[in-house]
Amino acid sequence: MRDHRKSLGTAGEDAAVEHLCRQGYRILKRNFKLSFGEIDIVAARDGCVCFVEVKTRENDFYSDPFEAVHEKKQNTIRKMAECFLEFKGLEDVDVRFDVVTVIGRGPSDFVIEHLEDAF
Repeated sequence: MRDHRKSLGTAGEDAAVEHLCRQGYRILKRNFKLSFGEIDIVAARDGCVCFVEVKTRENDFYSDPFEAVHEKKQNTIRKMAECFLEFKGLEDVDVRFDVVTVIGRGPSDFVIEHLEDAF
């Protein structure tokens, strides 16, 4: 079960990257990790750096995937974003926090929703 969820999550992130690229985003980093957290995707478009959390589910029968990005997760992503910008020496840039949900059993079945400025 765990391997299935991991592979589904990876496929969902791949689909989210493809979606963002089709929308004109440039991917700066995937899976930016520090000891206290991870950001799934860092992308840029139109001078804005976007920190993107991806939530992949087989279905949304039990809960909305957007709800899984709770306040604690949002705070971690904000701290991670500060660190990323500092590491890259990026100052005075517009920043946005997005959530991409990927629903389905696999790439041919995925439905993708992108919520810009989610928090």
